Amino acid sequence: MQTILGSQVGITRRRLTLLMAFFGASATSTAWPSHAQSFPDRPIKIVVPFAAGGPTDVIARLIGQSMTARLGKSVLIENLAGAGGRIGAKAAAGAPADGYTLLLGGTNVNAMLGAIYKDLGFDPAQSFVPVAAICTDSMALGVNPGLSARTLEDLIDFAKRNPGQLKYGAPQGIYTHFAGEFFKIKTGTDIMFVPYKGGAPAMNDVIAGHIDMIFNPKSTLLPQFRASKLRPLAVTSGKRWPELPETPTMEELGVSGFPAEVWFGLLAPAGTPPSVVDMLNAAVNEGLGSPEVREGLGKLGLEPKIGTAKEFSEALAQQVKEWKVVVDATGIKGE
Repeated sequence: MQTILGSQVGITRRRLTLLMAFFGASATSTAWPSHAQSFPDRPIKIVVPFAAGGPTDVIARLIGQSMTARLGKSVLIENLAGAGGRIGAKAAAGAPADGYTLLLGGTNVNAMLGAIYKDLGFDPAQSFVPVAAICTDSMALGVNPGLSARTLEDLIDFAKRNPGQLKYGAPQGIYTHFAGEFFKIKTGTDIMFVPYKGGAPAMNDVIAGHIDMIFNPKSTLLPQFRASKLRPLAVTSGKRWPELPETPTMEELGVSGFPAEVWFGLLAPAGTPPSVVDMLNAAVNEGLGSPEVREGLGKLGLEPKIGTAKEFSEALAQQVKEWKVVVDATGIKGE
């Protein structure tokens, strides 16, 4: 499915050039290759490897509309969902390396898939060049309010006294699934995993009481906590969430080793000209500095990440290390 975002409102090339220089870009207004001088001359497509309506999709549409306004060409969002992000990522990896096809990737696709699957048909790291980080998210453990456990200690105690009775849900093979399995290993509990085709059905079922608990990002859990539809027991971030100051971190409660952040950002097929990457990076960063984008991300509890393509690359490399520990600890591998 493709959606055209926003109107075609241009910005001056000089403004982009100044932004590129500010963020460490190599291109200048006086010495651009021909492909950079004409870029973009047609719509740009962002491939979202997950279904419409989820956090990744919402982030893509928000940044896509901002890029449309700043680059003067429409940005299309194409949802290619399935296989834990593999279908969309593979399609983006095989696209021409010209800057007109981008991937909304990050932790789940570019940092975790390589640790889970041997043969993807593409390399989650080498098949792409990072363009720009967009934001970071963190996770929390939420439970149905009808559950007797009021604290994480209560939950762990109940799970140990009633092995196999508690149930948690997640799409199979993504970071929320591995967070649940890692939690079981770190706490020595036996909790049943219920696989779902998407995060939304899992969320609906824990709210309805069909399952007991869920690990999910802040962007999707925070509204449920605020509405008292779910009860927060712990967050995975390094610090407590400002929105939930009474909810402790996993680390505080002695459950260590959870990666603190989940990253989202844009990547392009490997071989995309650096000058094009620089222009895209500058457009994203300018949008991230705008009140409308910051407000949109803020409503989801997401933290904007303004920086260079190199800094995004370094962040993803660190994510690879952190999530490999989690994947290896669970022993779960894809076919």
